Amino acid sequence: MSKQALRPSSPRLREGRSLHGKALPSVPRLRRTLAALSLATAFGAMASGHATASSTPPAEAPYLAENQAAMHKMMAGMRVKPSGNVDQDFAAMMIPHHQGAIEMAQAELRYGHNEQLRRIAQEIIVDQLQEITAMRLALGQSLPPSVAAPDQSTDRLLPVSPMPKPSTNMQEEP
Repeated sequence: MSKQALRPSSPRLREGRSLHGKALPSVPRLRRTLAALSLATAFGAMASGHATASSTPPAEAPYLAENQAAMHKMMAGMRVKPSGNVDQDFAAMMIPHHQGAIEMAQAELRYGHNEQLRRIAQEIIVDQLQEITAMRLALGQSLPPSVAAPDQSTDRLLPVSPMPKPSTNMQEEP
């Protein structure tokens, strides 16, 4: 292989062909592929030893199923056709990414036992919701309607009790 063949100014590279004449994938496609591989590698390492359903401890199966569903939903949501607006495309990919983090944190709250990790999961939920809201507002998008938070143990909506009315017979201190 000559030094000329490795230079970016090589006619083959400028034409979108590899040194062997094969068509090169587009840059956005390469980025998506690299991002997917990075995530798959990271989560594969986290789940090592639990690669098959038969090797998964029964108590962990619901958590892994929820986590995997959140990952698939997040990855599908991040596949965005470029709109020509960098800001809009950024938010369109980051919002499902943040929502995926929220869903994974909710699974930790439902099934996890480590108090420090549960607190971190709660912080992730709050932080990611705030960032989703900030991105939507920055783009002038409307916000989804508010809903009650699910109960961690039963995943049912908790009743919202009305706020007590302030007492009118409170005395001011001098």
